[in-house]
Amino acid sequence: MVWISFQTQDLLLAQGTSDAPLTRIAFGSCATQQNACPIWNEVNEYKPDLLLLLGDNIYADVVDGRLVPSTPERIREAYELLRKDNGFAQVQKNTPIMAVWDDHDFGNNDAGVEWVHKDVSAEIFHDFFGTPKDSPKRKQQGLYDAKIIGPTGKRTQIILLDTRYFRTELKKSATPLPGTRTIPYETAAGPEAQILGETQWKWLEEQLKQPAEVRIIGSSIQVLSDEHPYEKWANFPEERERLYQLIRKCEASGVILLSGDRHLGEISLDTRAVGYPLHDITASGLNQANKKWRTTEVNSKRLAALQWGDHFGTIEIDWSLPDPMIRLQLREESESVAVQTRFPLSVLNAPKADTPAPAGVLTPQAVLSIAEGERVEVQMLVKAGRAIRNPDRILLNSQLDFRQENNLTAVFLDSAAHDKWDGATLESFLNKTIRFRGKVTLYNGRKQVEISHPNDLEIVDP
Repeated sequence: MVWISFQTQDLLLAQGTSDAPLTRIAFGSCATQQNACPIWNEVNEYKPDLLLLLGDNIYADVVDGRLVPSTPERIREAYELLRKDNGFAQVQKNTPIMAVWDDHDFGNNDAGVEWVHKDVSAEIFHDFFGTPKDSPKRKQQGLYDAKIIGPTGKRTQIILLDTRYFRTELKKSATPLPGTRTIPYETAAGPEAQILGETQWKWLEEQLKQPAEVRIIGSSIQVLSDEHPYEKWANFPEERERLYQLIRKCEASGVILLSGDRHLGEISLDTRAVGYPLHDITASGLNQANKKWRTTEVNSKRLAALQWGDHFGTIEIDWSLPDPMIRLQLREESESVAVQTRFPLSVLNAPKADTPAPAGVLTPQAVLSIAEGERVEVQMLVKAGRAIRNPDRILLNSQLDFRQENNLTAVFLDSAAHDKWDGATLESFLNKTIRFRGKVTLYNGRKQVEISHPNDLEIVDP
């Protein structure tokens, strides 16, 4: 984590001694030092409590409009031009900053673990952003970092991920997309396909276990978007699922994703990934966004888009309300809000994590591939359900929405409710881990498991 500020109150914040909660957070990415960047003035006028820079803070690998792998000398020169920008200097003076890199300040377009100058580039990054010479951050591989700000009940955790230093080298597909000249990246899978690396994964788990009300995770590349052919977490589906599983495992409430890279702005939403609505707000174009209107590209998870025009993102948290209100916004150069979504903090409440099943006991997901008529033993956390009469039965669901493709329903039949479960209701099982045995059946084309004997159901984690 890097703080840039010379005001006393900001120095106290940097040292972790301020109890003031964050109410106005600005963020952005993609600012070439070779062009003017008037939006720095708008950021300064906004007066954020904190500014997050998500990468491509300089473009060291662009020469005369062409992409060329950078050198340490060009990286230093690019940062020096940014230092001389009057707008950035004012932001630097007035606002604490946390920063991480993407590919163009890392040093090479779309580069990852293979980039030869990554350690030198990290040293230059630390020099520019003022990391103390004796800081452990200078010895760390990668620039990932975290900070918790605010008093108990109003804590905001900032987590910045390094999606470059450890990331497996990308491979292009053999053929372009139909009807285009765009050649997409291939999907990478298996143990060698990594974004964060094991050291960073371990660190991230430690961070997500720390108490906080709001958790802002910055990723230089988009996490939720699936369809576009460029860099994204979806190129590494196992890594992305690992991220979702880790959030669920840690029961980490309040997660909001920030991203950059794409030279456009948009807000994406996935209601299934972590058990509560997961937003990914992309602010990519401090001065590098497309300047003319263009057709909106496909993104099945998009809530709203800002497809052209320079912009920066903001997060506003109203802690004064009994249920704090969060606003995710994209602001144009005029500082006006172009795109916004808002929701109460309670919407981001994490469900209880699944208890690991013993050997031989299936997960709900595994049952979905089992043939109809087979008997199975399953363990799952009951996240939702309902009671039905005539005949009496209780439906227990593995997902909050039974319509989700990965939902499994356990049907607790009336014949199983004698003795042991006499008088049981949905509330007897809700938010508890159960283990049950039964037969796989189909209802409206969806797999379910029928429990017909009282001893075939037990609560293993109340």
